[in-house]
Amino acid sequence: MAQAVGIRFRSAGKVFDFDPAGNELQYGARVVVSTVHGQELGWVAREEREVEPEAPLRPVVREADYADLEEHARMRDKAAQAFDLALDVIDHLDIDMDLVEAEYTLDGNHLTFYFTADGRVDFRELVRELNSRFPSRVELRQIGVRDEAKILGGLGMCGRPMCCSTFLTEFQSVSIRMAKDQGISLNPSRITGNCGRLLCCLRFEQPMETKAVVAGEH
Repeated sequence: MAQAVGIRFRSAGKVFDFDPAGNELQYGARVVVSTVHGQELGWVAREEREVEPEAPLRPVVREADYADLEEHARMRDKAAQAFDLALDVIDHLDIDMDLVEAEYTLDGNHLTFYFTADGRVDFRELVRELNSRFPSRVELRQIGVRDEAKILGGLGMCGRPMCCSTFLTEFQSVSIRMAKDQGISLNPSRITGNCGRLLCCLRFEQPMETKAVVAGEH
């Protein structure tokens, strides 16, 4: 068993276990942690507890101070500039992909571009071009349309912020049968979310006794 504290990096994001490394951390505390890509800023979403990790946990470096928060804001501005530059490169190379977000680690050593595409994309030339323009290590990561909606956010047809960007940490399967069971019109405009997929909230209203039956349907 090992002591672990749960860290989240973005709203409604997954919670990852880290070694508190002797830091006494309360829920909501901003922290700097060591990740495979470098140092990143997150916050405590689950206080210290015992876990059985499959691999050694990476440590919490320190509780974030004002300088860390300023640096995080600076990296967000820098990522926005990188995003605009990458859009120009993608347009110049005429690559069929939609750039969603650029993200720097807190230490600026790693730059990740998130994108969507209808299929597999050969972006080797794009990576070479981006690596020549940025001193950081560049990574391109293809994501799904639901992940894109989660990152971009927005309002659902109910007028409230979308569930995926506010509290859903994982996407579960949703089936057309759920809409049928609830007597909802199968008009695509009534049952489709901003991502173009079936509304996640169809699952919320599904009677518990039928969830097990339709859980594996898509």
